[in-house]
Amino acid sequence: MEKAQQYPICGFVPPYILSAIADSAIAESDHVGESSRAACKHTLEHGISYATQRHELCARTQVSPPDAGRGFTTKCVHRTIADSNQDPYKERSMIATEPTISLELLLDQKERTALKTAKSPIVHYRPKSTPKGYNNAFWDGEAQQMVFGDGDHITFDFLTDSLDVIAHELSHGFVQFSSPLKYKTQSGALNESCADIFGSMVEQWHMHQSVDDADWILGQTLFPVAFTGSALRTFKAGKAYTDDPIFGTDPQPKHMDNLYKGTDDGGGVHINSGIPNHAFYLAAKSLGGYSWEKAGKVWYKTMISGKIEPTCDFKTFAKATVDVAGEEFDDKSVQKAISDAWVKVGVLAQTKL
Repeated sequence: MEKAQQYPICGFVPPYILSAIADSAIAESDHVGESSRAACKHTLEHGISYATQRHELCARTQVSPPDAGRGFTTKCVHRTIADSNQDPYKERSMIATEPTISLELLLDQKERTALKTAKSPIVHYRPKSTPKGYNNAFWDGEAQQMVFGDGDHITFDFLTDSLDVIAHELSHGFVQFSSPLKYKTQSGALNESCADIFGSMVEQWHMHQSVDDADWILGQTLFPVAFTGSALRTFKAGKAYTDDPIFGTDPQPKHMDNLYKGTDDGGGVHINSGIPNHAFYLAAKSLGGYSWEKAGKVWYKTMISGKIEPTCDFKTFAKATVDVAGEEFDDKSVQKAISDAWVKVGVLAQTKL
């Protein structure tokens, strides 16, 4: 059990979303039929069964570096994609064929000693037993690899069509090798939040978006027909979806007054991540410009600072970001913007810096 916690399986699609679809009574005419429910049920069950199978899967999917001269720049980290049966994945042109966009932000903007996932294999997960597509993507901390499903093409589309999803899973690897936050309760929510934050920054960096131009949502390309919301998650104060006939209403809080205190979802790792996500959004918007230049730099430096313990809670993490901002920037407005953001979400009390 301890080893499973030490090397968690960090999925992008939360279990409460998959459960909502698996338990849905929506008719086939309303886009969600038995095949989609079966696919989501399988995806949920997979989280349990995969943990016992991943030693074998890892052994089958370890890939060697490709030959030189494949036409990519020297900055690119070459990867090979194999499916779960070790067959090269050639069926679809994907962003993930060379997910170097995600890596280039980390390689060009920050110190890289903590990012050891650069040569981790990517697995196209397509087990023969899957009813109709695999509805998730995840980071496997034990095998040190990213795994992506195709989706069932009704409730979820190709997981590799979304750059922020790819960057999110890559960032879980960064978290594991910088400040390995335990994947439960507030530390787990920080783990998810950091992956969301770096995932969003990668997309913004690739599209050359300022904090004002960015949409600040995640997973917006995952839903082909059966979803009425804007995305799976949003950094903004509102909800990503409200009264959806299948998913209901986005459960993520944006303030500590609404902190989820239940036991589902590992104590709310995908739910309560909305609070630090919103704090980052508020800080980045206050500072202006590009998110990775100031707020993102502070988050990154905090993660490699040695200040973050595995069981770190929101308050401890918030204080660390404020301290790091003061250390990294002579301009005290950066520190103030970050402190104020944490105050606005109820994590820190107002203090004079």
